[in-house]
Amino acid sequence: MTQGSESVRFGKPTTDTAVHRFEQWARDTPGASAVIAGAASLTYGQLDARANQLAHHLLDAGLPADGLVAIGTHRQAELVVAVLAALKAGGTYTVLDVDAPRTGQQQLAAAPPFVLLTHAAHQARLDDGRGLRVIRLGGAAAVIAERPTVPPTPSRRGVTAALVFTGGAVTRAVPVSHARLLAAHDSWAEVLRPTPEDRHLITTGPSLTAFAAGWTRALCSGGALVVAESAPWKPDTIRQAIDADQVSVVHTDPVGAARLLLPGPGPRATAPGVIPKPLTGADPGTGAGGAGGTGGGGGKGAELHALRLVAVTGGRLYLDEQAALQSRLRTGVRLLNVYGTTETAGTGAWFELAQLPRPVDDPEPLSLIGTPFPGCRVDLRDGQVYLTPADGGDAIPTGDLAALRGDGLLAFGGRLRDRITLDGRTIDPHRLESVIRGHEGVGAAIVAAVPGFAAVSRLVAYLAPPAGEPGWPPGSGLPDIDELRDFLADKVPAEERPRAVVRLRTLPRTRGGREDREALPRPAQAVSGHTVRGAGKYAGAADTGPGAVSAVIGCGALVLGFVARVLTWIIWPGSTDVTGIPLPWAFLFQVLYMFECVAFGLGVLFLFSGRRRMLGMGHGRRLTTAAHLSIVYLLVAWWPQDNFYRLAAKQDWPQQAALVYVFNIPLMIAAAIVAYFATRNQSHLFDADD
Repeated sequence: MTQGSESVRFGKPTTDTAVHRFEQWARDTPGASAVIAGAASLTYGQLDARANQLAHHLLDAGLPADGLVAIGTHRQAELVVAVLAALKAGGTYTVLDVDAPRTGQQQLAAAPPFVLLTHAAHQARLDDGRGLRVIRLGGAAAVIAERPTVPPTPSRRGVTAALVFTGGAVTRAVPVSHARLLAAHDSWAEVLRPTPEDRHLITTGPSLTAFAAGWTRALCSGGALVVAESAPWKPDTIRQAIDADQVSVVHTDPVGAARLLLPGPGPRATAPGVIPKPLTGADPGTGAGGAGGTGGGGGKGAELHALRLVAVTGGRLYLDEQAALQSRLRTGVRLLNVYGTTETAGTGAWFELAQLPRPVDDPEPLSLIGTPFPGCRVDLRDGQVYLTPADGGDAIPTGDLAALRGDGLLAFGGRLRDRITLDGRTIDPHRLESVIRGHEGVGAAIVAAVPGFAAVSRLVAYLAPPAGEPGWPPGSGLPDIDELRDFLADKVPAEERPRAVVRLRTLPRTRGGREDREALPRPAQAVSGHTVRGAGKYAGAADTGPGAVSAVIGCGALVLGFVARVLTWIIWPGSTDVTGIPLPWAFLFQVLYMFECVAFGLGVLFLFSGRRRMLGMGHGRRLTTAAHLSIVYLLVAWWPQDNFYRLAAKQDWPQQAALVYVFNIPLMIAAAIVAYFATRNQSHLFDADD
């Protein structure tokens, strides 16, 4: 079966490139916003001048034709400058993951560059003793200067423009030619219909396809690219940027879309043609009343006034999930489920709810990827998807499975490599997972074969609740193994029913947003008839509610502990993330975080009330003050200390050393002072009684 989507734009030879398109906009609209990054924002004219300057530095450094330029920085405005400079100088660019230094080092090993463009803060982590040629960004290379535009080289048409890294567990560099980069932009443009007024925000890391090959969607259409100023995007800063910078187009993954549009219990999704199960905890009386409703019931989607399109890519998005997201958006806002690969520069197939020709009564098992992008072609060979990119060439096997429905839409069918062979049978986990999602308490599921006793593998179901599920303990609405097997009794054969259940708050994901089967936790006992309680990602207000704390400590410490918990999310977002950890361990870690906050509250209370009581014990004021402050420090220090440690890279020796000297040594000193105080106190009492 072949399904194609033709366009008059494609199939014609051209010497155009993405950088030529950008330069045309720079000439026509030099004062228009190109990169929005707070104080580091750039107009098209400024961005072009900065890129020209850096391109000359690269040429002066001897960059050969097709020379690889690796770029690693948190400052995404300078990253965009570097990408354009590499292309202007006739080189090939690749973007490194600086958020995970080990990944960045693996990327450098997979694609050794001619030169590394980075900042001093990242150089030591990325170089790792390789002796790379380095040009520091932000120095002389970043100075705006009136230098001529680097002349284009038409003879280089068709050579590699970029090496883009895949977002899976294994780091792999994929070459993307100039032709493919531009054809992917043109293909996206026919679906996206971009305008110069659009402001685009890409939530995924810049080393991944969505950004590394998707920056063209903004800068080749005259629009603006909204990027993080000096640190990676965080969920809260994404929403702030969307509202403050009037973002109209968001490119994200399923988790990013849920965080953006489903921050809490949501309404019943009633998108046209879809009758999904309600989100857990939804109030039927506050529903939006249709796709593109206002997101009533406290939904935050209504705040995103400038938003006109959300493109979700990177992982499978089921039809009920897509409807729930759509229901949080205003009328007329489009939400696309995009299926693409790095090899095709992010193009492939796309689906939005408006493509449904008739209502769907059972959306939970369906993940529709729709129809091919303009200029692309989808071939199904024995069920496997082969993609022909918009610039033509040979069809590329994706390793994914799909089926063509009677209504002409493609339905995703899982991945070949995920198939499970068990007791001589081949089990399709995607089909089984889709059936499990039909249980009203299950929002997401992964089925894996896990060795049990005597190395005999058994099927284990990893379950996560629907978005916005408010229960306590987390995942309390998830079925146990007996309930799940009863639910599956008349739906799947007995040998395909899981023998154990692991409850998670959310499923682990790769950097690209795909469910990460390699990162699934091992159950305590992967044998028949077991349920392992689990909690997971996105610790929120429900994780440490007042009811769980008030039974242990007094009202004052509770209030201060709650304040500390809130400050944790603000100061150290993600530090209490326990993704993929099964219960009871995830629950125990959450209890630990609770005790740290409560200890902080007790320390603050003791700071103001403890010294007067200690003075009555008969010691001198200096020793009492030292012991008092030591006790306060022993109580309050655990909260900031553990949050800093949890976010620190294990190989970041300067930061590790700083934390040890700032926290651990003072803790030892404080403990010694308290021990001395306690010893003196005991001797005094003994002498008096004697």
